[in-house]
Amino acid sequence: MLQVCLNGARRRAECPRLPVTPDELAAAREAVAAGAEEVRLHPKDRDGRDTLEAGAVAAAVTAVRDEVPGVCVGVTTGAWASADSQDRPEQIRAWTVLPDHASVNWHENGATDVAAALLERGVGIEAGIYSGTPAARRFLAWPESHRVLRILAEMTGPDPVDALHAAADLLGEVGSAATPVLLHGEDGAAWPVLRLAASRGLDTRIGLEDVLHLPDGTPAPDNAALVRAAYETIQHARRAAPHPS
Repeated sequence: MLQVCLNGARRRAECPRLPVTPDELAAAREAVAAGAEEVRLHPKDRDGRDTLEAGAVAAAVTAVRDEVPGVCVGVTTGAWASADSQDRPEQIRAWTVLPDHASVNWHENGATDVAAALLERGVGIEAGIYSGTPAARRFLAWPESHRVLRILAEMTGPDPVDALHAAADLLGEVGSAATPVLLHGEDGAAWPVLRLAASRGLDTRIGLEDVLHLPDGTPAPDNAALVRAAYETIQHARRAAPHPS
């Protein structure tokens, strides 16, 4: 499965092409047409900052669903998206339009409370496990870990060599969970980690949240271009992967 991550915690100043408003996020239809099978987005407030506010979540999710009906849409619950990170469970309980899934970062304080609120609402959970943090240990110790949709294995460093080593270590840590894994990297590590995910038959993602450049180093004009490049990269990596005899 290839997921497109439309915007992330980035701001428009960092990427003029970044989709921020609901109308701009609706361009997810182009990324889906290019091959993305799921959509992930960060709802934004009027100042372009991430938010968990019910109205913003409803507007963003609805705008995308209207353009790509039947495609799963996910959002973030990152601690930075709330003025008071301890209020995140109550904000989730106030959502009027529910995404199909939401990521929960297991290195953040309050992760289990956020996850519990999502489970109460029937929202799937992507368990965000950042490399270089105690997130894997915390997640695996959670009694409800078997109820998540998938593990979101996130390589947070931009160095590709370090990220590939970290990915191997993290995949080893979470291997006992018997839960699907979506593996991805960011910035300089995004494309090497995507190739690794493809070679191992894992789900992965690409989009302006993770990387602003195509594999050849040129700036990506939009998310659809990144998805097209990712689809080609995945096909090549899978053809090149050794097959069991």
